[in-house]
Amino acid sequence: MPGSLQGHVCVVTGASRGIGRGIALQLCQAGATVYITGRNRDTLRDAAKEAQARGGRCVPVVCDSSQEDQVRSLFEQVEREHQGRLDLLVNNAYAGVQSILSNQKKPFWECPASIWDDINNVGLRGHYLCSVYGARLMVPAGRGLIVVISSAGGSALPLQRALRRGQGRGEARCDRLAADCAQELRSSGVSYVSLWPGLVQTELLKDHMNQAAATFDRRLRENFGSGETPEMSGRCVVALATDPQIGSLSGRVLPSCDLARRYGLRDVDGRPVADYLSVSSVLSQVPGLAWLARYVPSFLRMPKWILALYASKF
Repeated sequence: MPGSLQGHVCVVTGASRGIGRGIALQLCQAGATVYITGRNRDTLRDAAKEAQARGGRCVPVVCDSSQEDQVRSLFEQVEREHQGRLDLLVNNAYAGVQSILSNQKKPFWECPASIWDDINNVGLRGHYLCSVYGARLMVPAGRGLIVVISSAGGSALPLQRALRRGQGRGEARCDRLAADCAQELRSSGVSYVSLWPGLVQTELLKDHMNQAAATFDRRLRENFGSGETPEMSGRCVVALATDPQIGSLSGRVLPSCDLARRYGLRDVDGRPVADYLSVSSVLSQVPGLAWLARYVPSFLRMPKWILALYASKF
């Protein structure tokens, strides 16, 4: 099970709510000092207050991850207040969910062209900016971990189909960002991984499902009750940050269901983590093949080489 992060300095972007907030809660519970970012001062302060009540220390910093001057200022503050120490960076800030949900049934040519910026500015571009400034603190120290929050949306499999139409354009690039940065960081002692949560019961997704129940994707709605809490991603991050063998995972895509098996994790409400890479789970989301899912044993899992081949463009 994950250990203590007492004395560790962490940055979590986009932590006012959702997955980022869940990660901040778990990091503080493990005893870390956590800087959280967001664009709304009030919701950010509320999240910091809740996280600090768990233990550790939580520092809210208003920061738009798409603005380099604000990102630079964030890491200068961390450097100044902790003598250059940074142990963990979680790149989570993302502004594209509402645009994706609003355009989920449209082909790309009917979506507003601005959806590209919604997905990639406070998202992929912001992740890169934070990685640059975070690595500048970690590399001289010869240690550290950078985690980018991605999803199965970049795999081209029918997982989370309702969210995948636009999201896959950015998520596949997040996975590539982790792989490429990890390669350059390999000799520095700094690790970089991509974390795939499963279907997560975020506040935004809950609200959208309640407001648009009639048009919400049926399979997504049926699976929502067994989805992960936002804090499950936090448990995965704590486990990775306390793993002495984290270097062996650097550059890899790490699904939450795989990490639950590796570290013996359950969700914060005691539920096991749904294995969305099992053959039955994948089949259940394929039109015309969903009926086969009930006949496939739950322990059979989709081999990773199939995901790689399925996503291949050659």
